Formats: sequence, structure tokens, C-alpha cells
Amino acid sequence: MIYVVGHRGAAGVEPENTIRGFRYALELGVNYTECDVHLTKDNKLIVMHDETVDRTTNGTGAFRNLTFAEIRALDAGKGERVPTLAEVLEVVKDKAILLIELKGEGVEEQAVQTVKEMQMDKQVIFTSFHLDRIRKVKTLDSSLKVGAIFGQPPADACQQALRAGASGIGVHYRNLRRELVEEAHSHGLDVRAWNPDTVPEMQAMIDLGVDGVSSNRPDLLIPLVRTARL
Repeated sequence: MIYVVGHRGAAGVEPENTIRGFRYALELGVNYTECDVHLTKDNKLIVMHDETVDRTTNGTGAFRNLTFAEIRALDAGKGERVPTLAEVLEVVKDKAILLIELKGEGVEEQAVQTVKEMQMDKQVIFTSFHLDRIRKVKTLDSSLKVGAIFGQPPADACQQALRAGASGIGVHYRNLRRELVEEAHSHGLDVRAWNPDTVPEMQAMIDLGVDGVSSNRPDLLIPLVRTARL
């Protein structure tokens, strides 16, 4: 059965990477949800995608130049505040798997520590475009699951993922082909397509035989997947 990932919560419906967005995705019935982590100026682990706060909050500036308190004071949409990873984990716990994208530099140790403190080792997958970051996670704890992300996958994408200790690959849907899905499956790798946001795009990924689909519109994806299961 194809699993559904709510990307940054449900970024096409609710403010991205916010508690409101994650709760909405969970209420829809996603199997997984996904967030991005960065470190603030005072080394607090926050959930945010961009390197600046400009697009997703009412503030300006690079998050690395802002303290946690300064970022926390901002409106992340509909009155939401920028959450910590611990707060997101608390919402997701026992309800879905959380994909934690290691977006910022140097986040690996704190991210792993936070997950372990909340005893959620088996409920998360650490992912990154930077394969050195998922390798670092595996050196911290080889039992943790990691995944490799590719925009335009290289010819040796599967080999790179396997060398990094990944259990799966995430590939941008526009660059995903059946041949790669089949190759990945032959190596025992899970394949996730990200981020088709229209029904025809989602259906095309389902037809490729992927294991999961990530989307900013899980509200559209879930009914489609349920229909495909009938």
C-alpha cells in the first residue's frame, strides 16, 4: 500500500512547518509527515525550511542571525509560532512517522538527541540531500533509519544511497522514472516521490509503482490513494 506524506505538515493548505499544519495533516490521516530542522543563533533546534524567516513569517533576516526568542516572537501564519523539533515530535508521536530533513548545517547531533530523549527512535527517518549528514546520523546510532533525497537523481543514485546507509530514496516527481523505481526496489530501497500537488501528477507517481508520495496537498492525495487500494 502506498503511504502518504504530508510535506511540511500540509504546506499547500496550512502554514508550513507549524503545529497547526502538522495537526491538520494527522487529522486527514497521513501515514508520514515531514519537517525541516535548522539551528538558531543560540543553537536551538527549530523547524523551518528556508535560511531566512522572510517567506514564512512576518519577520526578516537569516535565522542564523536570530535567537530562538526572536524567532519565537514572529508570526508563522494564522498566529502560529515557529516550533521546536521536540514540539513537532510530541504532536506526531504514536500517530505517524516523521521524516526529519536535516536542512541546516550541524543539526545532526541535536536532532538525534532530541529524538532519543522522546523515545521516538522507531518513529522517525532522518533525511537529507547532503548524504554526509545522514552518514553522520548512522555513526551516532547505526540503528536509526535514514533516507537520501535527490532532485535530479544521478545515474548512481541507488549506490550513493546504499553507501550512506539509507533505507530509501526520495526523488522529485518530475525526475522520477520507472527504471529508477525498479532499480531501487531491486536493491531493497523504498522509493518516495516528492512533491506532486495535482491529482494527475499524483496519479502518475502511483502508476510508477512508488512506495510513497509526499505532497503539500495531502487532502487531495489521501482520497486518491484510498481509491487506488480498492
